[in-house]
Amino acid sequence: MTIKGKDFDLSYLASLRSHLRAKRSGGSVAPTDLGRKAPDSGVETLGLARSHERALVSTASSHEFSESKASMLGRAGSFFSDAIVPIERDHRTNRESFDYFKAKAATLLVHTASLAAGNRRLEREVRRRKAGEEAVRKVKERYLELYQHSQFMQKKLRSLARKIITAQEDERKQISRELHDEVVQTLVGINVELAALSKGSSLGISALRAKITRTQRLVEKSVTAVHDFARELRPAALDDLGLIPALKLFMKNLAARKKFKIHMVAFAGVEKLSSDKRIALYRTAQESLTNVGRHAQASLVNVTISEVPGAVRMEVHDNGKSFQVLQRLSSKTNNRLGLLGMRERIEMVGGILTIESALGFGTTVRAEVPLMGKGGS
Repeated sequence: MTIKGKDFDLSYLASLRSHLRAKRSGGSVAPTDLGRKAPDSGVETLGLARSHERALVSTASSHEFSESKASMLGRAGSFFSDAIVPIERDHRTNRESFDYFKAKAATLLVHTASLAAGNRRLEREVRRRKAGEEAVRKVKERYLELYQHSQFMQKKLRSLARKIITAQEDERKQISRELHDEVVQTLVGINVELAALSKGSSLGISALRAKITRTQRLVEKSVTAVHDFARELRPAALDDLGLIPALKLFMKNLAARKKFKIHMVAFAGVEKLSSDKRIALYRTAQESLTNVGRHAQASLVNVTISEVPGAVRMEVHDNGKSFQVLQRLSSKTNNRLGLLGMRERIEMVGGILTIESALGFGTTVRAEVPLMGKGGS
């Protein structure tokens, strides 16, 4: 028992004895006042009952109970009942307050759960909107990238169109000059010889035969020149015999003029490709070999046409000088038009063109066209 508890026992005993000695209910300290002071001394209902019991035991041996035991016990019980009223009232109030706060706590718990659910929904919505904003940002960046790329491609196409027009004009000038220098001059010579033949009555048989022979040679020369022009524009062998014979004929004539060897190994199935694809391969080989003759100073060129999964691959490899591929493709000069033309031709039929060139290893032009698909089979 604490010091406060012992002091309360003494106060209770004194108050009870004073109450029992009084003629009327009440004493120096009212029971209710004592009950209100009990919690301050750490005494609750059970403690108050024990204090009452100890006070009765202490008082039982005194003379108060000798006069009228029942009356004295009744008055002692009334004292205890009055003393316990404030404690019970506080307990009831506390219970009511506890029940009230318990109900409030339950309501608060429901509100908290609802608020937590709302917060989770809000967080999901925030994440969804952030994801949407990120998607919109990426789409904007992609559209900007595509727009910039389209602008670049438009400039590139305009530049390529100008170069093609310029190249066409240069080619027309060359054809015109060669026609004038070769065919026209030959035809003039034929005309002169025919004019001389018209006066053949004054010539002897031998002289007449010599003029006829020279005229025949001039005719043959003009026929050859016209045939060469026609073959350059589109070789008849490509349509009549196929890609491999046309390439062999072109390589034979080029090697004879440029004094380098060309070796070819070809996959016969290439002839099953569509006309557009065979023409694209022919022009690519033609341009590649022409470039070798003009710039590479090579002694040997290997041309390989082989079958790869789903495609036909053609490689033109020379042992000549190398060049900077990217630098040549990005150059603003007309020298790159042939390279771009090869790439455009191959890509038009759904193929891929790559060019590799390294110091000491020469240059390789590689074209792959699909066996089936774009451009037909």
